[in-house]
Order: sequence, then C-alpha cells, then structure tokens
Amino acid sequence: MDTGDVFDPNCPTRVVLDRIGDKWSALVLLCLAGGPMRFTRLRERIGGVTPKVLTQTLRAMEQDGLVTREVFAEVPPRVEYALTDLGHSLHDPMAAVAAWAEQHVGEILRSREMYS
Repeated sequence: MDTGDVFDPNCPTRVVLDRIGDKWSALVLLCLAGGPMRFTRLRERIGGVTPKVLTQTLRAMEQDGLVTREVFAEVPPRVEYALTDLGHSLHDPMAAVAAWAEQHVGEILRSREMYS
C-alpha cells in the first residue's frame, strides 16, 4: 500500500496524525496501556476531560480501530474500554513523546516566559 506524502494536504495519513496528535487520544492511549478500564475510572485518571469530550474521543478511537468497547450484560450495565493490537502498537511511540514532554517541560515553560 502506498503511504502517500504527509506534506500533501490531501494525504490520508493526515487523518492518522490528527488522531494521535490529539491530547485526549494520547492520554486515553497511555491510560489503557495497563489494561481495560471503565469510563469513570478513565475520566478520573485523565483529569480535566469532560464526559462529552471523553465520549467523543473514545468513539473516534474505536472508529479508528485503536480501542474496543465491551458491554457486559449486568445491572447496571458495565462498559470497559481496551486497546486493540493496533492501539498497543502505538503505545511505545506515544510513551516516548510523553517522556520527552515530561523531561523538557521546564525548558518549554521558561522559553514561553522569556518570549512573553
């Protein structure tokens, strides 16, 4: 399959970059790397995300094949989200970006301060 040219505005690869470049998708991916999670736990773990935005993010990630949603026939119904194999394949690169961000956040913040 032709991978295309990411610099071409019509390249479908940009859709993938939009997904993995979204902060909520990245945080969901990092949270689910440890195993399946229920919606409420995921929202608590991420912090700062509204239920609406988390729902939209999870639906988009499910549509992209990065996350699965499993509904358990219980009362009340239990729903768990988990990474697919494709989602797991994205974990290491995303974890590397997160580690870089944590390592360099001080430099970035100082630079922003100096710029202002």
